Amino acid sequence: MAFVRKWLDRSSVLLTLALLGVAAQRVQAQPPARPTLVVLLTIDQMRPDYLLRFDTQLTGGLARLYHAGAVFENAYQDHAITETAPGHSATLSGRFPRGTGITTNSAGVEDDRAPLLTGGGPGASPFRFRGTTLIDWMRVADPRSHALSISRKDRGAILPLGRAHEEVYWYAPDRFTTSSYYHDTMPSWITQFNARHLPERYAGQRWTLLLPEKAYPEVDSVILENGGHNVTFPHPFPTDSAAAARALIAYPMMDDVTLQAALAGLAALKLGRGPQTDLLAISLSTTDAVGHAFGPDSREQHDQILRLDRYLGVFFDSLFKLRDSTRVVIALTADHGVQPFPAIHAARTSGAVARYADVEPVYVTMVTRLAARGVDTAALRFAEGMLFVDRAAFARAHVDVDSVLWRFADDARKVPGVGRVDFVRSLAQADTVRDAVARRWIHMLSPELPVELVVSLEPFAYWAGTPNATHGTPNDEDAHVPLLFWGRGVRAGHYDEFARVVDIAPTLAHVLGIPPLERLDGHVLSRALR
Repeated sequence: MAFVRKWLDRSSVLLTLALLGVAAQRVQAQPPARPTLVVLLTIDQMRPDYLLRFDTQLTGGLARLYHAGAVFENAYQDHAITETAPGHSATLSGRFPRGTGITTNSAGVEDDRAPLLTGGGPGASPFRFRGTTLIDWMRVADPRSHALSISRKDRGAILPLGRAHEEVYWYAPDRFTTSSYYHDTMPSWITQFNARHLPERYAGQRWTLLLPEKAYPEVDSVILENGGHNVTFPHPFPTDSAAAARALIAYPMMDDVTLQAALAGLAALKLGRGPQTDLLAISLSTTDAVGHAFGPDSREQHDQILRLDRYLGVFFDSLFKLRDSTRVVIALTADHGVQPFPAIHAARTSGAVARYADVEPVYVTMVTRLAARGVDTAALRFAEGMLFVDRAAFARAHVDVDSVLWRFADDARKVPGVGRVDFVRSLAQADTVRDAVARRWIHMLSPELPVELVVSLEPFAYWAGTPNATHGTPNDEDAHVPLLFWGRGVRAGHYDEFARVVDIAPTLAHVLGIPPLERLDGHVLSRALR
C-alpha cells in the first residue's frame, strides 16, 4: 500500500507539473495585449538637430522620447513643397501628397461650406483630402475605435485624420472650435474647457527665459528677427485679456494650452480605456510661429524647445496617471523643417551669399509677350515653384507652348538663387535614389495637376519678398524632420537608416495588427519594433 501511495503521489506531482507546463505554454502562445491608445505628436517646424543641440538641457517629454524611444536620425518629409498642409496629410495616411491631394497650404482645408461653430475665421474641412488614414483602418478592424485630433491650426488638426468624422478641434481666433463638417453644436467638454479662459490669464505677463541667461549662447539682439521689432527678451503679452488670447499663438504657452485641451478631451471622450484602440493626434504649432519670427538659430527658438520639452513632460505624467503607459504607443514627427535666414547662413559660411530668388520678372515678361500674341493671361500661373499651363488656351491662339516653356526655363535658370528648373515630364528619368529634389517633386504632384515646369531654389535661398525665416523647398534643411516611436512594441535605439514620415502609419498599423485599406507609399520600419 505504501508503494501504491508513493506511486500515486508521484503521479499527482507529475500530472500537476504537466498541467502547469501546458498552461504556461498557452500563456506564452497568447499574443501580447495590443495598445489601447496611439498618440501622434506633430511638432510644427521641428528640426531634428534641436534634439541634439539642446540635449543636455532637456529633462521632460522630449528627453524621454529621445533617450528611451526608437529614433530615426535620417528621416524626411520626402516631398517637394514642405509646408504644413502637405506635411500633415502624410503623417497618418502613409501616402505622399500626390496621393492625398494636398499640395499646398493654400489648397489645404479652407471650405466656405463648413463654417466654424464659434469664433471668426474661415470654414474648414478635409474635402480636398483623398483616400484613408490610420483611424479608418482602425475602425474597420474595430468599429469601437475613436479619435481626437487637436491643434492650434485647422490644417494641423484636420489632415492627420483625413476625411474621418471624428473629434477635431483647432484654435480660432481665441478659443478652440470646430466646423460644421464635424458637429452641429459644440460638445460640452470643449465648451467647458474654453470657459476656463486659460489664454486670457496671460494678459500682462511676459515670456522670459526658462533658464539663466548664461545657458543660451545665441545672440539676443539680431535685428533680422521678428521684423526688427521686439527682438530681445522679455517678450510681453498684451495687457488686455482678449488681445492676449488672440496673441497666444505666437508664444510657447500655446502649446501648453493645446496639451491641456487634449487631456481634457481624452478624459471626456474616454479614449484609451480599451478594449479597443483609440487615437489621439496632437499638432503643436508654436515652434513654427517662433521659427518664422525669430529663426532656427535664435535664443527664442532655443527657449521654445526647452519649454516644449517641459510641457510634454507634464503631459506624459498626466497621461500615464489616466492611462496605463504599457498600453500606449507614441509617435513624434514634424510637418517640415526650416532654413535659416539667408543672411545669417551667409555670415557663418565662408564664401556664401544671401540669396533671394526673384523669378517674378521672368514670369511677367513671358505673360506680357503671350498676351500680345493673343494668349489668355490665365493660361499660365506660377506659384510655389510650379508653372501651371493651360495647353488648350495656347492651341486656341496657335502658339507653340513648348517653345515658350523652354524659354521660360532658360531665363529662370539665370536668376540668382534658382538651383534648377525641371520639366515635370522629365522627372521620371532622374536617378531618384541620388536625386532627392527630383524624387520629392515626383512625390508631390498629382497626375491631374497641369504643372509643366518646377523651379527649385538653391539650398539656403529664399523666394524674393520673404521677410521671415521660412521653409517650403525640396532642400534637405526643409525636408529633414525628427521621427521617433516610444512605448508598447517599440525597440529603443538610434537608427541611421533612411526613413520617411509616410512610414509612420504602416508602422503603427503593424503594431496594432491591422491592415491598411489601400496601397501605401510608406513601409514598416521593422527595426524599431520588437
